[in-house]
Order: sequence, then C-alpha cells, then structure tokens
Amino acid sequence: MRLLSFKAQDGARIGFVSGDKIIDLSAVDANAPRDIQSVIENGSMASLQAIADRASDAEMLNYDDLQFNIPISSPGKILCLGLNYMEHVNEGIFEKQPFPTIFMRTKSSMVAHNEALIRPMKSETLDYEAELALIIGKTSRHLTAENALEAVAGYSCANDGSVREYQRHTIQWTMGKNFDKTGPLGPVFVTADELPDGAKGLDIACRLNGQTVQSSNTDMMMFPVIETLVYITEGLTLEPGDIILMGTPSGVGHARKPPLWMRDGDVVEVEIENVGLLRNVIKDEAKA
Repeated sequence: MRLLSFKAQDGARIGFVSGDKIIDLSAVDANAPRDIQSVIENGSMASLQAIADRASDAEMLNYDDLQFNIPISSPGKILCLGLNYMEHVNEGIFEKQPFPTIFMRTKSSMVAHNEALIRPMKSETLDYEAELALIIGKTSRHLTAENALEAVAGYSCANDGSVREYQRHTIQWTMGKNFDKTGPLGPVFVTADELPDGAKGLDIACRLNGQTVQSSNTDMMMFPVIETLVYITEGLTLEPGDIILMGTPSGVGHARKPPLWMRDGDVVEVEIENVGLLRNVIKDEAKA
C-alpha cells in the first residue's frame, strides 16, 4: 500500500496511490481517516484498502495537482543515524564507529515534498543527505533480530539537510541538523510489505539541479534496519509514528573540492527505488 497526505479545503486528507492516479479517500467515504499516523496507531490500515476498492474515476486525482503534507503528521521522535555508509565515513573527518551514531531531529525542522527547503541567513553551508526513512508501527522495546521487523510500519524518502558550519560548532550535531524547514520527508508512505525485508537492496540517489551527486544502495548500510532497531530499543521505547532516518551515502557537498552547498533556486531530489521521489526547491530565508 502506498499512501500520502495532501491539503484540501477542509484540511488534510489521505491519498491512496493507484497507478498514476491518487484516490481521494475522503471523497469516496466522508468518514475515511484523514491522518496516516492515526491509521498506523489504530492498526486500521486494511480499512483504507476497502475504501479505495470502492473508488470511481470521480475520486481520482492527478499527483501533480496536489499540495502535500509530511506523511507522518506528529512524530513523537525523529531519530537519525550518522556515518552509516562506509564510503561516507571515509570522505569525512570521523572514524568508523562500533555502534550506530544516533542523533535527533525536531518536527519543526521537517518540510513536505514540493515545499521550500529553507537556506538559513546565518550560514551558506547547507548540505544535502539522501536517506531512507523508517516509520515505526507499534510500541516496541527490547526488540530482537527475530522480531525487529514487526515494529516497522513502512518507509519513505528523506533529506537530512545539514548546516555543516553549525554542525561542527561542538561535538554534538543537534544545532546543525535542526534549522527550521531543512529536513524534507515524503511524499509517499510505503507499507513494509511492499518492499524487501528491512528495505534491503534498494538503490538510493540524490540529484542537485539534475546532476547525480549521491548514488548507492541500502545494502551498503553498516548498521541495517534490524540491527539499528535492536540497538535503539535497548534504551528507548519506540512508538507508532516515530521516524528513523537511516543515514546517507557518500557524495555530500562538504566533502567535495570545492564544497558544493545548496543555494537559492536549486532543486534537490532524493529518489529511492520502489519508494518514491522527494523534490524540493531551495529558498533563502526571509530577513526579519
């Protein structure tokens, strides 16, 4: 199942992806759920398929006509992995770590597909990071290798936009990873059963103004989905709607000579095989 959230005159609605069309579930059934995260929390995903099966041509929308929301409206936690692709480790200033490097993003740092990714006025060092986003489907603690994937509701595309100057002000990365509206997510939420276990073997790429700047495969993760979930739940309870960004491949802008920073008017795209394409235009922050 492939779902997205879009804006309508009466608020958010869920779109059900059907080929090259989007079924407006609220147009089919006025009582249809309107929030993907709530559907995940309630375990009522099957009800969306039943509604979609009743759709006629009148409830079909064109993808390009939609104004998107972030697919998960209010994640309780946004956890992120750093240094999860060996080639990315080799191009930076850090060494390979024996455990997953975990940091956090805030909801205010996230931005939807086709919305502006804001380049802050305080720094020119805005960088791209194509990432697989994992969405948690049930409350989980002390997961094991045998049951970890039962916690996964699905996946999406993410861009862990990073203000490198601020990321390196201290040994903690939080500031540089959380500037307002620097972290695109979406547009499509793909249920886990649509993809290989643990989202293995998927091509992942980033393009800046049409030029491929990152290209890899999720098989290259040093800490794959299962191992990451087991480690995180040794200490944290994961809850439905929590998001985990699974790290970025090599090719980031700060490692290039000269560095390649995103600038006003640039177009950045993250594409993951069988998941989707996330697109944003860079816009300079407005002066107060």
